[in-house]
Amino acid sequence: MDDERPEVLTIGRLARRTGLSVRTLRFWSDEGAVPPVARSASGYRLYDAGSVARVELVRTLRELGLGLDEVCRVLSGRTTVAEVADAHVTALDAQIRSLKVSRAVLSTVVTRGSTAEETALMNRLARLSAAERKQVIDEFKEEVFGGLDAEPRLRDRVRAITIELPDDPTPDQVDAWIELAELVGDPGFRARLRSWMELNTPAPGQGPPPGASIWWARQVVQSVAEIRRRGAAPDGPEAADLLSELFGEADRVAVLRSLEAGIEAGAERYRRLVARVRGQHASPDASEELEWLARALRAADRA
Repeated sequence: MDDERPEVLTIGRLARRTGLSVRTLRFWSDEGAVPPVARSASGYRLYDAGSVARVELVRTLRELGLGLDEVCRVLSGRTTVAEVADAHVTALDAQIRSLKVSRAVLSTVVTRGSTAEETALMNRLARLSAAERKQVIDEFKEEVFGGLDAEPRLRDRVRAITIELPDDPTPDQVDAWIELAELVGDPGFRARLRSWMELNTPAPGQGPPPGASIWWARQVVQSVAEIRRRGAAPDGPEAADLLSELFGEADRVAVLRSLEAGIEAGAERYRRLVARVRGQHASPDASEELEWLARALRAADRA
């Protein structure tokens, strides 16, 4: 009989040769991916050495994620492996981005101990489209920065501010976006940040307000960090000398008012979140330095 010849394989022998189950091979055969080369007198399917190679190709394509209909199209010559692979790369990229978003949301849930309602909100914020994310930021910018009495060049710079996730964000960027979106959507935060901006934005034709250098010049924070490392107290002589060096004859009350407004608004948190969303290297958290500087200014005011 034909099925007893060594060059002809029954489906059982093909299964043993390839390590696949008879059930899988029968399904592939029925779908046209691995058709029999002949039939025995009894009607059993017969395969040959070429069938073994075809099974290996089908297995490879299936392991790469191709559907059996796509495999059949490749094997029949109606498309190429490269064309199908290109489509799958695009699909996998989208799936990977989605998985990164899911991972970031779940990691944030674990960190915060979020409720089901909070989890739903974070998931919605994380999955906003690019246009929806832009709208969130544009509305925030308009409420906080719109209409400021500032030089036209400064207003143009503010309007040009972009805070956007890249097409392939890291889990940390997604996590930062969730936190930032929650923050900028808070009316209280918007109001506090607006008040802080009004105190620190130079009016047309005028120099910067007394406390603006704290926020726009990082060397202020660096100077405070250095004196803190030396163990200086905010109400001591070293602190008084530093205040004179940093602010000279400026109105210390106005400087303190600007500093306290920024601390209350959470300007440092906002700055760091924006940097994380953008994937930029953010300066170290300066919250402790800013609090120390505020205590030093209060001590100087009481002296």
